[in-house]
Amino acid sequence: MEKQYSRDALLITVSDLQKKLGSPNLCIIDTRPAEDFAQGHIPGATHFDLFGLSLVDTSDAPLRAFMFMIHHVLELRGVSETKEVVFYEGTSGMRAARGVWFLEYFGHADVKMLDGGMQAWLASGAPVTIDGTVPKAAAFKTAERREVLATADDVLRAFDRKDTIILDTRSEGEHFGTIIRSARGGAIPHSIHIEWTDNLDAAGKFKPNEELKAMYDRAGVTPDKEIYSYCQGGYRAAHSYIALRLLGFAKVRNYIGSWKEWGDRTDLPLEIPQKK
Repeated sequence: MEKQYSRDALLITVSDLQKKLGSPNLCIIDTRPAEDFAQGHIPGATHFDLFGLSLVDTSDAPLRAFMFMIHHVLELRGVSETKEVVFYEGTSGMRAARGVWFLEYFGHADVKMLDGGMQAWLASGAPVTIDGTVPKAAAFKTAERREVLATADDVLRAFDRKDTIILDTRSEGEHFGTIIRSARGGAIPHSIHIEWTDNLDAAGKFKPNEELKAMYDRAGVTPDKEIYSYCQGGYRAAHSYIALRLLGFAKVRNYIGSWKEWGDRTDLPLEIPQKK
């Protein structure tokens, strides 16, 4: 059965999360750096900074090993298919988005981001603690959804098809090849550039759907296409994955190897886009 998406299905507000604090069926994961977590976090939250856990080879064996590792670490943080899981960071950022995407891939039915993150939590006067919560390991039964993940081979087969769009969520400098973060600079051929930060408002929350829709419409990113989102390592790409899901896009994939894999592989095509 195809999963239905909406803002309520993917984002949770501060007030709604406050009402659920203490629930035995709730798993809150703080994805910020450890020092930020230690200085104060949402009561009951456990810490898991996903940053740095990247996959640079999306061929079959490394992909399976990487996903096995991520699944195991999430189990150690108390994630199971029977719990509601909420990821958060400083704002509605890419770390939390990547956590949500991982659980999307694993087929979890109830995973959300805290919209506005810790910044919104503090602004509302919601409670904060420095007490650590020891996570109780859980068994997490998965149902992998390969259709939300893209490998280099998937992208290679898709980038010249009329029913697909390659979405570059990196900075302008990375897209145009003036900032080089792998063996080669540039972009995947035919990709459309919309930086991931453009999904957010000044308060660090996702923009309203009408603003997001207008932005993507202007660029030609429409829900009748299958979208392949990429960045450097699958973090920013996961954020734009969430933004498109908020708009109800049914076919969105995160290319988790992203530019670090693509740019390092000299056998894969690239282009140096020209500013219009």
